[in-house]
Amino acid sequence: MISFIGTLPGAISQGLIWGIMAIGVYITYQILDIADLTVDGSFCTGGAVFVVLFGSGVNVWLALFAALLAGMATGIATGLLHTVCGIPAILAGILTQLGLWSINLAIMGMKANVAINVTNPENLDKLLVSLRFVQDVAKGTRPFTRHPIFVVGLFTIATIAVLYWFFGTELGASLRATGANQNMARAQGIHTERNKVLGLMLSNGLVAFSGALLSQYQSFADASMGKGAIVIGLAAVIIGQVLFSKLFHNFALRLLAVSIGSMIYYVVIQAVVSLSGIDTNYLKLISAVIVAIFLAIPYWKARSFSKPVKKGGKVHA
Repeated sequence: MISFIGTLPGAISQGLIWGIMAIGVYITYQILDIADLTVDGSFCTGGAVFVVLFGSGVNVWLALFAALLAGMATGIATGLLHTVCGIPAILAGILTQLGLWSINLAIMGMKANVAINVTNPENLDKLLVSLRFVQDVAKGTRPFTRHPIFVVGLFTIATIAVLYWFFGTELGASLRATGANQNMARAQGIHTERNKVLGLMLSNGLVAFSGALLSQYQSFADASMGKGAIVIGLAAVIIGQVLFSKLFHNFALRLLAVSIGSMIYYVVIQAVVSLSGIDTNYLKLISAVIVAIFLAIPYWKARSFSKPVKKGGKVHA
């Protein structure tokens, strides 16, 4: 139990970082009603772009912005494959993800992983988030304002605020209408194909930004770091819906629920690993079981609380 409590700050930090990625998944999965599998590739793209640029001496903020733009580019690629080439969205995402494997390797100089030299104090101090900061704050050698929970929490609030503003604009409302009912949106003169590309661009931009933050946090980018990202994103979305759907009705609060869902997911994973002492090689299996349970909860609730249908009708004399 003591070891689990000691790992909580790190689990919450990672949950917040992945929560930004989950918000990106929410845009395509819930708002646009598209299952976008580009996520597994664009997450790594953001991390790779950031690590390579930061390692070359580029300012940390510019490297983050470049990672965001690179993610948007991957979303545009998927959107054009879907809208211009007529490829179903799920297949378009798979094709982009497949191509990104090679692109990500090329970005990293054909290496499976690229590390940030955090043994150099100057490099470490330039980072916005790092696993080492969790330990430093606990020791009292750094202020709490450098703690990943605080820093990523600010990023999360800023992301939610910007998205809340954007989806309240005419363009944002048309994007939501596209996901709600494409035919009706077209009848109102909305360019649905453009909105799909825009939604995919926004989503993957956030996913890549999250990947860049994770690369900072763990001090390296890996070619396989995005594998299973879509599952984690969907898990966070579903957990947020299951636990907070009746409490959070405001759009901004729904986005916050997704972030909280991501934190809960990572805390549960950490609890299972720490308290059971299970071999970490089973982590993927544990993740799959947890996601399956949370995906099944809405169905179980619907079946348990649905009213039984009365058979037969009234008998009239």
